[in-house]
Amino acid sequence: MLEQRIQQHFIDSADLKYQSAQALSQPIAAAVQALLVCITSGAKLLACGSGASAAQARQLAALCVAGFERERPELAVLALSEESALQTSASGLVDASLGLARQVRALGQAGDVLLLLSVGGSEAAILAAVAAAHERDMSVIALTGRTGGELAALLRETDVWIAVPHERAARVREVHSLVLHCLCDGVDAQLLGEPEIP
Repeated sequence: MLEQRIQQHFIDSADLKYQSAQALSQPIAAAVQALLVCITSGAKLLACGSGASAAQARQLAALCVAGFERERPELAVLALSEESALQTSASGLVDASLGLARQVRALGQAGDVLLLLSVGGSEAAILAAVAAAHERDMSVIALTGRTGGELAALLRETDVWIAVPHERAARVREVHSLVLHCLCDGVDAQLLGEPEIP
């Protein structure tokens, strides 16, 4: 019984990835182009996520700085932190929804890109970060689940929305990881050319 349950996870994940390939290829390509404009103009990428998605934002930053599958110059990417010290105001009050937005306002500039990951798209911290990015004339690349929640309504025409067609958090995050790999590979291919096949 347990082995069948495990196998079903693999089947469900593979099915969703197969279904998503055609639907997500255009927005992923648009996101690669947005990242290329950002990187080649000397701007930077700020990445963030809420909860478990924050780890994926850190993963993206690591892949962009250290390299994905081949050596290349480091890219200017910073993963924003959810740590509580950044959420404390001058009065000592803690507002968990402000930490990411404060970092966007402190570090973001026109021409930068904010890439965020959120399964539901309705976390207050994520919504505040998007508003802060727009205040700074930054573009947003949003990776969400099917509906995008409240976040979908905040996105502008110049933003890129990559909506995984599923509601289950585990499946959505699995596809988000693949999307991040596609972004890294796409940027590398555009900057360095197609890799030689050994």
